[in-house]
Amino acid sequence: MTRRNLEFCCGIIVIGLLAGVAGLCTTLLLRFVEHLTYHYTFGMLLAGVTDSSPVRRAVGPMIGGALAGFGWWMLRRRTEVPPLTETILNHGPIPRLTMTIDAALQVLIVGSGASLGREGAPRQFAAALGDLGTSRWALTPRDREILLACGAGAGLAAVYSVPVGGALFATAIILKTWHPRAVGTALITSSLAVAVASPVTHESAPLDWPDPQLSYLLAAFAVVLAPLALGVGLAFNRIMARARPATVTKSWVLIPAIAAAGLLIGICSIRYAELPGNGKSILTVSLNSGMTLGVAVVILFLKPLLTAVFLRAGAVGGMLTPALATGAAMGSVVALAINTWTEHHVSVPAVSLTCAAGVLAITQRAPIWAAIFVWELARPPWWLLVPFLVAAVAAHSFRLLIERSRAARTPVNTAGLNP
Repeated sequence: MTRRNLEFCCGIIVIGLLAGVAGLCTTLLLRFVEHLTYHYTFGMLLAGVTDSSPVRRAVGPMIGGALAGFGWWMLRRRTEVPPLTETILNHGPIPRLTMTIDAALQVLIVGSGASLGREGAPRQFAAALGDLGTSRWALTPRDREILLACGAGAGLAAVYSVPVGGALFATAIILKTWHPRAVGTALITSSLAVAVASPVTHESAPLDWPDPQLSYLLAAFAVVLAPLALGVGLAFNRIMARARPATVTKSWVLIPAIAAAGLLIGICSIRYAELPGNGKSILTVSLNSGMTLGVAVVILFLKPLLTAVFLRAGAVGGMLTPALATGAAMGSVVALAINTWTEHHVSVPAVSLTCAAGVLAITQRAPIWAAIFVWELARPPWWLLVPFLVAAVAAHSFRLLIERSRAARTPVNTAGLNP
């Protein structure tokens, strides 16, 4: 075995273990921030009071937003935080301290209740730790690219306990390759990361799943859900694209802007506790069997709008959880409408997650990954992977048909060409 291959194999182990540490640390920090925001102050702890009052629900996210805004203001006025994926693919240097601080601020704002995903922080932290752990090794630029991309995917896998989903995220979304070297590396690093973080991150959520004999009916229904998932996914992408500032906000305005966004979601959470994206599993967002049709409709519209408010204010966070919550809310609306207005009964969790897989396939342009990620995240019976795949692939296929149709109708600009 050559030195390059030996160091690459050692790098796989190191990257996987460090990604697990990144997932473990960000999860513990997230839970600590959640506890401070929603459960107690020091005085309440001494008094033995741990319930979260309406005032606390409103003010907690505002304080967390102000602190995160102050941190980003101090960070961005001195340096820039480059996009992780572009930095890896362009073989650029990883600003370890900058990305670590930015990841900590993401955890702070998500833990305090922002409508953002928690997966961005462990990806950045895992890449920073992985770059530090392999910096002195004689790796080729391509080997370094594979290891850091797999480390980022393993960080995602660690916080959600989704080893296959994390591996596919690295290969299908970051690297966009199915080369055996990349796929094998991604599977090993994600598995190691999940094993390291599992004592803290593993969660179980028993839900009311449908009978396996109805699998073919749910798979057929997934085709009907696909156009709805397509519409929701495209609308979600458009809202987020318009909400993001053209340039990164670096002024002191970050502090009051993000604090105001926190106050807004805090006030909304007094009535709709499912709205804050404070790190909870998607299973607690819109799969509650006690949810009414009206609440599902409200979440469907408010979740992406509140996410857009945080982006416009200058906050940074993941988009997976908001997209999943929006898709699951759309599925809940459909399932609850059928159960309320017809004589038929459908499984709300199954339909919700099927629609969520379709929406995630649109927002990430990766249908296979979306289906497997949702299936691993929810841990339903194995046969539910079929309708998840059907919904994701069908929604993605409809999107491709629409894009090809638009491209065919777009006239070719022949100006300046000789006849």
